[in-house]
Amino acid sequence: MDSAQAYQKCLKRLTWATESLKLDIPQSELEHITDLIVQPMTGPWRFFHTPKHIFEVGGSKDPIEILAALFHDLVYVQVDWSINFNVGYYLSPFAKEINGRLAIRSQSDLPVDKTFGIVASVFGFVPGQVLNPYTGQNEFLSALVAAKVLEPFVLAPLLMQIVACIEATIPFRPTSEQGLTASEQLLERLNLTNEKFHLLLTDTELYETIKRGVRVANRDVCSFAHPSAARFLANTWNLLPETNHNLSVSGAYTVADYRIAIQKMEGFMASLKPEVVFRSFQEEPRRHTYNIFEYYAKRNIEIAQLYLKSKLVTIALIEAISFVIGLDIPLVIMMGEMPLRGFTFMRLEHFLPEVANPYEPKTHIEQEVWNILKYGRAKSNYNDLQHSPIAIFIVKLIGFDGIKNQCDLAKQFFVGNISNEEFINSFQNALPEKLIRALQDLFESRKIAVSHCYKFTSNQKSQHH
Repeated sequence: MDSAQAYQKCLKRLTWATESLKLDIPQSELEHITDLIVQPMTGPWRFFHTPKHIFEVGGSKDPIEILAALFHDLVYVQVDWSINFNVGYYLSPFAKEINGRLAIRSQSDLPVDKTFGIVASVFGFVPGQVLNPYTGQNEFLSALVAAKVLEPFVLAPLLMQIVACIEATIPFRPTSEQGLTASEQLLERLNLTNEKFHLLLTDTELYETIKRGVRVANRDVCSFAHPSAARFLANTWNLLPETNHNLSVSGAYTVADYRIAIQKMEGFMASLKPEVVFRSFQEEPRRHTYNIFEYYAKRNIEIAQLYLKSKLVTIALIEAISFVIGLDIPLVIMMGEMPLRGFTFMRLEHFLPEVANPYEPKTHIEQEVWNILKYGRAKSNYNDLQHSPIAIFIVKLIGFDGIKNQCDLAKQFFVGNISNEEFINSFQNALPEKLIRALQDLFESRKIAVSHCYKFTSNQKSQHH
């Protein structure tokens, strides 16, 4: 979806939602708001958090949910490395940068502003608070922009409901020490906000607001419940270049760049608990549906954990071997060029030997990971090889138990507790030797290709003379 298509679809969604809520917003303002939303969402680093994503998160039935979704990823500092200038206009009176961190201004530095007060109250944030990128910073700032943009046209009770739906998209929150879920904690803050600002929303309206937030939040992470693990991993792969910008230029990043990206994702998945992915509140969603969500989340996370361990061990071994050449070796030097239509490039996997008596998967999870490594993830926006021929070669030789053991050693190698030689020598079944021979053959094929080119140019010069 290009920027023009995104603009038209966003404008259409915005117009439908505001008309459904009987909001009187001039066409010129709707166009201004659309432009404000689409500009950051089509930025150069957006691979997953794109216009397509916000349209999916909003659904198609509830105008409050649609409005919340359109704004909910407007600010994403880790991805964009900045805040869009036009968006910053709405934030600068209320937030500032301190030593590279964003913070809410102190009480004495804040304007008297009811809308800001409502947003801060819904989030439970206070003046002077330093914002944490992983516990609501982006959602808070996005909600504040939404509230200030809509403020001239939307009454405070409706603003609070939109803001609450954006707050609900702060992901992966466990229950509190008091045993309250994120939705139950939000309900407590909505009750306090409703009373403090005299918004006069009924209990029924507050409960319905929480249910809307649950629907928006669950659609925000819906890929975790995809029946296809290959599709789930394709969505996961779109996140890599968003927070690892070096990966956005195909062929230009180093072995270490790629390893660091995989390492961060593996660490995240290893710590993620399936029970914090999806939300429920008063039979929203219905128990049967929620159980399905939780089942697939657990399954997809288990598959992703083993898949990412396999990828991490593979790139760790490549990195350890690359150290004999240099410290900043481009990945394409070690692996070969990405396939391109109309061009045939020799890649490392073309020189790997057949494995006698390869490892056979022992569980359903291992079989799923095996299939994805062998046949590939579903297609994603990020230009990376979808199947993993080197990883499947390694699994054939050492099995998934070997992968788990080597993953622990790889992490020791990354922090310098063991040397690259020690890590290489820790593998069994002569794996490093087989991979090194394949690398020698890859380098030799390049040498031959250059020699042919030299002979061709020499012959041309001879014929010319």
